[in-house]
This record gives sequence, C-alpha cells and structure tokens, in this order.
Amino acid sequence: MSQPAQPTPTPPASPLPDAVHRLVEVPGGRIHLVEQGTGPLVLMVHGFPESWYSWRHQLPALAAAGYRAVAIDVRGYGRSSKPREIPAYRMLAHVADNVGVLSALGEETAVIVGHDWGSPIAANTALLRPDLFTAVALLSVPYSPRGALRPTEAFTMLGGAEEFYINYFQEPGRAEAEIEPDVRGWLAGFYAGLSGDAKKSPSEADPRSDATSPSGQGALPLFSVPRGGKLSERFPVDPAPSPWLTDADLDFYADEFERTGLTGGLNRYRNVDRDWEDLAAWQGAPLTQPALFIGGELDAPTNWMADAIKAFPVTLPGLSASHILEGCGHWVQQERPEEVNRLLLDWLRVLPAPVGAP
Repeated sequence: MSQPAQPTPTPPASPLPDAVHRLVEVPGGRIHLVEQGTGPLVLMVHGFPESWYSWRHQLPALAAAGYRAVAIDVRGYGRSSKPREIPAYRMLAHVADNVGVLSALGEETAVIVGHDWGSPIAANTALLRPDLFTAVALLSVPYSPRGALRPTEAFTMLGGAEEFYINYFQEPGRAEAEIEPDVRGWLAGFYAGLSGDAKKSPSEADPRSDATSPSGQGALPLFSVPRGGKLSERFPVDPAPSPWLTDADLDFYADEFERTGLTGGLNRYRNVDRDWEDLAAWQGAPLTQPALFIGGELDAPTNWMADAIKAFPVTLPGLSASHILEGCGHWVQQERPEEVNRLLLDWLRVLPAPVGAP
C-alpha cells in the first residue's frame, strides 16, 4: 500500500486554517487536496466552475463527526495538474485521478461525493471501481447511465433554435474569450443565475418548458446562447448579494481562475462524446452501491433530468434516499450547508461497513 502523501504548507490566508493542504502524485500528474479529520475516508469532487473550496462547509462538519474528509481540486483546477491536451480531461482520466488519490492517501476504500460535474465523475468512479468506492452521494446532477444517443446530438436537440451551453463550450477558446476579460464579473453572474436567489419557479428551471424559452424550443434561458451571442447575455442584471456567497468567497474563486484560467474546467465539457465512446461497455449499467441524491427545487439540472430521477429504482437500486431542497438552486452544498451536512451525516452513519473492514 502507498504511504500517505506528505503535507505541503497551508497556503497563505487559508479559509480553513485547520485543514491540511497536500499535493499527491497520481498517474496523470498531481492532485491538490484539502483534508480535515480522521476516520473513514469521504472524498468530495467539485463541479464547474468551482474548486475544493465549494466543500468548505462540509470539510469541518464531516471531520467533527469522525470522518477523514478530503476535497480535491479536479484536474485542470487550482493547484492540480493542467494537461494541455483536451483528451486528458476525459472521464476515464478523472476516474484514474480518484483512484490515485485513494492510493496516495494510503486508504483501501472511500465514500465518494460529487456535485455538478463532480456528480457524474463520482458516479462513474463508483461504477468502474466498486471495489474501492463503496458508496456514492450525488448532488444536483442525478445518475444517468450511458445512453444510445451521442451527447452533443442530444444537446443540439435540447437547444432548439438557440445553442445549448454545453455545445457552446465545445469550441476551444470560444468561452474563454467571453470569460477572461472579466473573470470575477462572469463568475458572479453565473453563480447568481443558477442559485435559488434567482427566484425561478420549477417550470422556469426546466428547459423542456417552451413557455420560458426565448427560442420557443424549450431551452432554459441561462443555458442557451443566442446564435453568435454569449452566455453572459442571459445572466441576471445587477443581482442582489447572495447570503451564501460572500465577497470573500467570490474573491477566492476569482483569484483561482485568474491564476489558472478556465480552459481546464471547460475541457471537461469538450470530452462528452469521447466519454460516450469510452463507456460503451457500460451502456445502461446501474450503479449498485448504497447511494444518496440531493437536488434543489430550483436547480436546472435536477429539473431537466427529472426522468433520470424517476428511473432511480432501476439505475440506482442501492439508493437510500432522494431529497429535493425547497427553494434551493444549483449550488446545493453552498446554498444549504447545514441541511446538506445533516443529510450526508445521517446517510453516512447507516452505511454498511465495507467488506473486510474490522
């Protein structure tokens, strides 16, 4: 078994002074992670455009409850490796990173938790390595097995007369040119537009609702781009301050992306068809480990993937519970930290011990 990685110095002005920052070696390079506590390992995987920091409320809560809580910077983010090649961000590479983190920390098994893009990364990690990842919690994005339709074709249909945001993100450099002139402003608009503070009704969070689509084809306004336009054209105008996202929080994210750029995170979107090809052998495969799902009532992915939630009895047979948080938007664990912490801990406490555990 690999020896635990040696801690690196905590960066200046760390928002979690009790946490330990590490750089661990994995086959694809290095992963930066932040950990607190001792006990069974809970590995947390963030989404776009975030960082380990999106789990800042969960790290101390899990540590206090007797868990070794670890939040990573996904490859392409923070101090983790940032390969130049787009295929280096395929799903199989993210799965390998998570396996490498487990080994570098000297652990044999872990519970994995993911939000946004971190949710399918966590789900596929558990799907491909059930021997290592014994339970999985998914936030915002429900589990949906690999289907028959190529993803970019499906997203083209979803966008209708406009361009669905995932298709908009496909061309290297295009979204970067929109974001980089004002990283902080773009992030503020993106975070605000997807939060519960935007006060969207459930129907407005569903891109299949033609009544809310400027294209008349059902695309959620914030998730569709006018032909030749920019995603930021759909951001809220002068959004009110969010109680869950302080100026200091926004500064942290903006500082990270001013330093690293957004290409690493965007490259995840540029691999959706490659993932579909790589995972052909797992088409329709259920995820059988004990599972938990937490979504927001006003969270767009939770709403437009309602059919995936309905399919949980087949696709997620080990599901313990599915929770939809009233009035909550997309940034589930940040908008409702106390509620998410309670649901996670209640679920973790009743998980069966891994096979071979003392």
